[in-house]
Amino acid sequence: MKLIVLTVPGIIYTYNYFSDAQFKCPGKDGQYEDSRQCDKYYECVDGIATEKICPDGLVFDPLIRKRNKCDQPFNVDCGDRAELQPAQPKTVCPRQNGFFSHEDPAVCNKFYNCIHGDAIEITCTAGLHFDEYSGTCVWPDSAGRQGCNQISNTLKDGFKCPTDGQKDANGNLVIHPKFAHPTDCQRFYVCLNGVEPRDLGCQVGEVYNEESQRCDAPENVPGCEDWYKDEPAPAAQPKKN
Repeated sequence: MKLIVLTVPGIIYTYNYFSDAQFKCPGKDGQYEDSRQCDKYYECVDGIATEKICPDGLVFDPLIRKRNKCDQPFNVDCGDRAELQPAQPKTVCPRQNGFFSHEDPAVCNKFYNCIHGDAIEITCTAGLHFDEYSGTCVWPDSAGRQGCNQISNTLKDGFKCPTDGQKDANGNLVIHPKFAHPTDCQRFYVCLNGVEPRDLGCQVGEVYNEESQRCDAPENVPGCEDWYKDEPAPAAQPKKN
């Protein structure tokens, strides 16, 4: 690329001869965005501009108060700077860097963190879907994705998480509420994010206390006092001489 440099007292203007939008360095050194391409920027040193490109998948944010101003697209308002460098896909990564949806559009609870083309698969917390526009896992109605596989919210014994949730003593909604098993004192259920059930159990010798929401001694849980009464007594250990 041919550069034409014009010197004016106190300021040096640098032009890209074949550029449609001729960039002019301001008086202060620094990094400045391109007017049309969001991942392109110019570094001005002593009034001379050097054209640079962010790593594939990242875009330039002139508002970041640090040296490296290339960031994830969901953190940057590109405005009219809609153009980007050609993508450099690798395996499941549409671009070398960034957070991307699973290649199967029906798998909405998994996504990839791509770093220099190497993908790390991540699974959202139970009940959430990945939203590429924010780069985070959100509730399905916020993600608004269509055609997602429905994860079964019913256990084999028929338990489903109550839709009205569960509140603590202060009236706040419990994020991962617990529920006692209707017939088994040792077992209980946990509803992850209030929607995805898990069947869990206390260690042998303890039962689930719904009042304290933890495993407890049988004598502290009305109705479960005799839960282990019929358990065979442990075999006597031979005496050592």
